[in-house]
Amino acid sequence: MTIGISIALILSSALMVLLVLLHKGKGGGLTDMFGGGFASSFGGSSVVERNLDRLTVITGVVWFVCIIALGLLLKP
Repeated sequence: MTIGISIALILSSALMVLLVLLHKGKGGGLTDMFGGGFASSFGGSSVVERNLDRLTVITGVVWFVCIIALGLLLKP
């Protein structure tokens, strides 16, 4: 059980990093440093940004649930 939750935690952590880096930058952040031209053309639509926000929040909730579950399962 803990192995499955650990794998879900690792996958959700990696996905969270990717999703946060995909967000449209407000200027001067990692988005501009790693090629702001792609991010600005990718994030031009408000529908895309809204869906990216939703996916980021869902991934964050999954990550949080995995942390809590592992904490409860590994408690002595």
